[in-house]
Order: sequence, then structure tokens, then C-alpha cells
Amino acid sequence: MNIKIDSRKVLPGDTFIAIKEFNGDGHKYIMDAIKKGATTVVVENGEYSVNTIVVDDTKKYLEEYLKNNYYDEIKKLKLIGITGTNGKTTTSFLIYQALNQIKIKCAYIGTIGFYIDKERRKTNNTTPNLYELYNMLLECIEKDIEYVVMEVSSQGIAMGRVNTLLFNYVVFTNLTQDHLDYHKSMKDYVLEKQKLFKMTNDSYAIINSDDNYKNYFLLDNKNITYGKTSNDFKISNINSTLDGSSFTLNNEEYFTKLIGEYNIYNVSIVIILLKLLKIKNIKDVISSLDSPNGRMDIVKYNNSNIIIDYAHTPDAVEKIINSVSKIKHNKIITLVGCGGNRDRTKRSIMGDIATKYSDFVIFTSDNPRFEKPKNILKDMTCKLYKKNYKIIVNRKKAIKNAIQMLSNNDILLLLGKGHEDYQVIKNKIIPFSDKDVVLKYIRR
Repeated sequence: MNIKIDSRKVLPGDTFIAIKEFNGDGHKYIMDAIKKGATTVVVENGEYSVNTIVVDDTKKYLEEYLKNNYYDEIKKLKLIGITGTNGKTTTSFLIYQALNQIKIKCAYIGTIGFYIDKERRKTNNTTPNLYELYNMLLECIEKDIEYVVMEVSSQGIAMGRVNTLLFNYVVFTNLTQDHLDYHKSMKDYVLEKQKLFKMTNDSYAIINSDDNYKNYFLLDNKNITYGKTSNDFKISNINSTLDGSSFTLNNEEYFTKLIGEYNIYNVSIVIILLKLLKIKNIKDVISSLDSPNGRMDIVKYNNSNIIIDYAHTPDAVEKIINSVSKIKHNKIITLVGCGGNRDRTKRSIMGDIATKYSDFVIFTSDNPRFEKPKNILKDMTCKLYKKNYKIIVNRKKAIKNAIQMLSNNDILLLLGKGHEDYQVIKNKIIPFSDKDVVLKYIRR
């Protein structure tokens, strides 16, 4: 494409579109774009030394430009859009694995990156901006990809990052408290996610029947539900160990390497999609799938197990602790924190859940951003009744301390960061990985 929205990527002869977004205004970088060789700028105000196109809304201009020039190409792709508070990454990654395994070329776009032809690239957001997304989808066309499975976040929808796209399959995993710093209320949150189910193209909607918000996501037709209460795909007989899980879906027994009841819901979505595609060897496919990096990632240490997971919402923390509590163990030790400059209302809830369901908890830093870590941890612990916890602000020290607490057959949960290989402190991104800290400690 010879249009750019990032002045740093402008090449001679390009058109630079100055986009206004919540975290910045492209108009500040117009002169940088011109110095790098932009011969046309699209702006909402001003006159410049190169060809200048003034429009009311540069974001709308970009959407229309992309749709008019490239949508006929990308509509050849079959798009699978997955939304929900938890489970988006795991479900999307499982679908990506499953389709490629049965020789249906599939790409994945989401929290852990852009996966295409066994190559992985980092993404800045769960749902990239529309310009980046179109570029990714056009690359998929070039590489003969047939399906693209995408995580579609509520913020991504609100910011117009999937505008102009139509999805062939839309999936709702669940909805629990998160992002209320952005959406202000649960009603706003659910209505934003609901918009994905209006961006459809004679689509199938796959919906968690056990979720309280399920009715918001029903289409006029082609609805398929799954869950313990479902009449379409009923989940039952769940049995998990640290080696995997067995379960029944509509009287058929399956085994997956993933553990935890919530992962059975994620795997069930994959089974439903494979059935819609009329795949025959579904049980073999399901039994071979691996969870994505940083999702129930198990490291064995002596006779105990350390589990690294991205759980960072009240519901996710409760589900993972309850899931491992059903596995034979001695003590459950949980290490958890909350991100800075994000939804403060969930902090005390997460603190209560962690201390209620764990034998012991260590509260620590998790991307404090521009907040003081001590203030975040005070929010997490200010309403606690149980005193089975301690606070260690430094996450590296906290992890080492937690490992030292392990005795025979304990489970240590390191929650919140999962696949992330950094800590965000003020405006700095500092290399940091929970798993690296664990492995270095164990090797010593």
C-alpha cells in the first residue's frame, strides 16, 4: 500500500493520512511524513507544502479508501471472529492449529501475535487497527490462506478496528467484569461486543448458553449454542488432571491436553466448527491440540507444579483456582497483581477471590504503568477478611519467594502476565517473563 498512517513508515511518494485516535493525533506528525517523502497528506485541517486533501474525518476516509480499494480482495477470506472477556486467545489459537492440521490454511490474529505459515509476528493490540488488519489480510490472500481466525476485543470494536469487515463465523465465549475503565458499565461493555454479531455475512453464531449475557448475541437464525445447559451441544462428564481432560459433548467422549473446565468450553467451540466443516477425524485432531504460550503453562518443580497463566480478571482468576483445586494437591499458592491505569473496581474483587480460594496468596506488581505499585496492591488488599497473604512489590522477588514456599505436591499459580515478556513501568517497557524467572531459578 502506498498509504501510511505511521509517519515513521512513510516512503517517498506515499500518502500520509493523519488519524486522530484516543492515544494520539496523527496531525502532529504531518511534517515528519513530508520530510520522509509523502507527496500527499490527508488531514482534517491545515494546508501543507504537498498535495493536501482536507476531509471531515480522516478515520472515515481511511475506512472508505480501504474498503473501496481492497475489500473485493479480502472478502475471499473466510473470517472467524471471536469475542468475550476470557477464552478468546485459547479458542482462536486452537482453531488455528486444528484447521492447519487438517490441511486447511488458516492464519491467526490476536493477543499473542499474527501467525501465518508457521511464522509469528508480534501485534501491538489484541485487535490491530484497521490499516494493519487490511495489510495482514492482504498478505493472507497472497499466501493462499483460506481462513483467518481473529480475536475481536470490545475496545477494538469501539475504535472501529473491524469496521467494513464481514465475518463468516462469530463466537461468544463469555462476559464478566473487565475494561470498565473504558466502557464505564457492563451494559456498555456487552453492547459493544454485540456489534460484532451485526458484522456478519450469512454467518453462524456460536454462543455459550451458560452465560448470563447469551441473549445479546443471538442472530435471527443460524445460532448454535454450547454448554451444560445447551440443547445444541451439551457439555457433561468433565474430568481433569494435570495430564489433560476428558469430557462428553452430545454423548461423544473427547480427550484434550488442556486442563480446567473453562478450557472444555474453549475446546467445544473448536469441535462445533469442525463439525460445521464436516471434518471426520475430530477426536484425533482435538487430542493433539496444545494450549497457546502462557495459558495453563505447566512447569514441574520437584514434586510440585508451577502454572503460568494470563488470568487477569476476577472471573478468570476464580476459574483457574477452582479448576486446579479439583486436581489432587496439597496447597494452592497464588501469585497475582493488577495492571495500573486500568479498571480499579476489579482489584478488591480479585484480591478477595485469590485469598478465598487459595491456601496462600502473594500480591505483587503487574504492569503498574503510571500508578505506584503500592497503591494498586493497597486497592487489592484493603477489603480482605482472610489474612492468608503477603505483599512483595517486586515481581521477580515475589516469584522466587513463592517457589521457595513449595513443598510436596503443591500447586503454584503465577497469574496475570502469561505470555507477556515485559513489564510496563511508567512509559518504559522492561523485559520480564514469569516463565524465564521460574526456569532460571529451577536451573540454579
